[in-house]
Amino acid sequence: MLEVTADLQKMAYSIDEVAQQTSLSKPFLRLEIKRGRLNAKHFGRRVLVLNQDLINYLNKAEQTTQGGINE
Repeated sequence: MLEVTADLQKMAYSIDEVAQQTSLSKPFLRLEIKRGRLNAKHFGRRVLVLNQDLINYLNKAEQTTQGGINE
């Protein structure tokens, strides 16, 4: 019997799944893909964001936010 562990991650996410996990809107995510800021793969009519591309996008956004705050 195949056992699935909790740390098993998905390889790719739909726009809906990314929106749910990040609390970003679907139109904003589509705009970020169109701008080339968030990499996505097109499989027919489906658009998928690879796990590593999502991590890279979030890390880059975090660095930009931290660097832009003047205290």
